[in-house]
Amino acid sequence: MLLKPYRDTLALPRIKSLLAVATLARIPIAASAVVLTLHVVTDLGRGYGAAGLIGAAFTVGGSVGAPVMGRLVDRRGLRPVLVLTTIAEVIFWSVAQAVPYWTLFLMALLGGFLALPAFAVARQSIAALTTESQRLPAFALDSITTEISFMAGPALGVLIATTAGSRAAMLAIGAGILVSGVGLWLLNPPVRAAHEAPIEAGVRVPRRTWLRPRFIAVLAVTLAATLVLAGTDVTVVAVLRENGELPWTGLVMSLWAFYSLLGGFAYGTMHRRLPAVALLTPMAVLTVAVALGSAHWWLLAILLLPCGALCAPTITASADAVSRMTPASARGEAMGLHNSSLTVGVALGGPLAGLAADTWSPAWGFVAVGGVGTLIAAAVLLLELHHRRHPDPPSALSATAPADLPVPAARATEPATLANTMNAQSTRP
Repeated sequence: MLLKPYRDTLALPRIKSLLAVATLARIPIAASAVVLTLHVVTDLGRGYGAAGLIGAAFTVGGSVGAPVMGRLVDRRGLRPVLVLTTIAEVIFWSVAQAVPYWTLFLMALLGGFLALPAFAVARQSIAALTTESQRLPAFALDSITTEISFMAGPALGVLIATTAGSRAAMLAIGAGILVSGVGLWLLNPPVRAAHEAPIEAGVRVPRRTWLRPRFIAVLAVTLAATLVLAGTDVTVVAVLRENGELPWTGLVMSLWAFYSLLGGFAYGTMHRRLPAVALLTPMAVLTVAVALGSAHWWLLAILLLPCGALCAPTITASADAVSRMTPASARGEAMGLHNSSLTVGVALGGPLAGLAADTWSPAWGFVAVGGVGTLIAAAVLLLELHHRRHPDPPSALSATAPADLPVPAARATEPATLANTMNAQSTRP
């Protein structure tokens, strides 16, 4: 019975191939940050601050570009966007390894903007291939495979960079992106369900019907979740380095990722959805508590268990909520915004934890990112309480219907799809 939701989901047509291709496509993307850092530090002879600036430029470009690429998918279909972004990324990684620092900085902005949208496309396709009852385990599987990609990608990137050089690693990422783009193009996963209006119908839904406060609240929760994750990454390294236990870093980080995998797996078997904020709140609070275990690596590994187990479920719940709060004709843009919130959270979490560690002590990194996550969760909870007291009028095409209301049977028209998908409640990129 425990595996039944996953068996039923994997039995759906094209789900297994989508997850397999998406997992492989994310590996070179996951390796990109560490390879860029090594290239700037070793080949260009700059410091880690300069490397961070390149990473920030790539992040800013990606945050702006993700919803734009998603909107293009909504308007033009998936394949034209895959061709555009694959060619752009192959050019970027082929040329970037041979240019000076400031040229690389400018290229990183454009390269991030035109990045292959492997994460958003996978989640958009999951929403199109599954019914609402099957979506939760499907998104859980997506979060689990994302964890696997982020465990494999950086390790492979470091291996190639330290053996063949960072320039060779950059070229390898370009080759990986090319294979990924071609694989997704050949797979051509659907971005609309069979009963939803096709892209060719040209149906348009105003943003004001779905880009509402509760949708923005889900994006805030998503941002907070990855802020906590990225900050915890940095803080674990800082704490173990301070303790002289740096050799244990790999084990502690692997255990943390394993906790997340287990949590994501367990969440996917649940019959009742939990709001993303209900998962973020204990995750953030428990991250603050990890500071109590900063004296020993083994105590740190134990205290990371509960908050780590909530990582993948929080991302899963946020992606699930976005998919159900958005009409089919805007799902690509919505998933792009979700991806942007994941990216921005990662970009903010590391510097915040580093600032706290430098200002006070390494353990304060847990307090800083966990505290910010808790504050965001509290703000979202207040918004939810306000909405429950002052609900939107039923006539408004809003994304604010409670998650536990029954969803009407799907019809083949876009208005029916809009009404159905907006019965929504208040996944490491």
